Amino acid sequence: MCELLRSLPGWEAIKTTRGHYRSCGKDPHTCCVSHLLADEPVILSGRERTYASGKDTGRYWDAGAKNVHWMIATDGQVESGIKLALDRVRSEGVLVEGNSFTSFIDADYFIMVVRGNDSRIKGSARRALARVSAFYLSDETDPVVLKDWSQRVGAGNLMIDRPIYNLKSLPRLISDARRSVSPGCSLSAGRLG
Repeated sequence: MCELLRSLPGWEAIKTTRGHYRSCGKDPHTCCVSHLLADEPVILSGRERTYASGKDTGRYWDAGAKNVHWMIATDGQVESGIKLALDRVRSEGVLVEGNSFTSFIDADYFIMVVRGNDSRIKGSARRALARVSAFYLSDETDPVVLKDWSQRVGAGNLMIDRPIYNLKSLPRLISDARRSVSPGCSLSAGRLG
């Protein structure tokens, strides 16, 4: 997301967080958003409401996002939450982080981020695989290794049929993504594992 934001000046970013009303078992100071949940999805926008150093929203600002929107919702609120967040976008394009919203919104270009050394596939990522435009390897894994891995974890031929980029080919990914989207578009990035 950050590399894309650096390459798309003037674009905005949306961070999606699905929360729950119980403890997730993780450190409540670094993970749990249950205190932010409400009867309707919560959308926080603007630097003063979303900048947090070391967090995704802060990294998006630091990467040059024109505005950052943080959508916090329960599973049942994701559809309305993402639509509300998209309604706040005023720039020519937006990068949306997350997988779950792809069940409700068709992104113009959807990049799935993969760590080659991680053999897990999140449920939301598995459901979004058919909508992926391209895969991005966030580590130094060779794309050939990824294709073999995709067969082992049951991702089928999707990773073989879609372009796979890594850090060395990031400029080409950015160029290809730019050509695939038009003003007012959404470009999204989800994580496989």
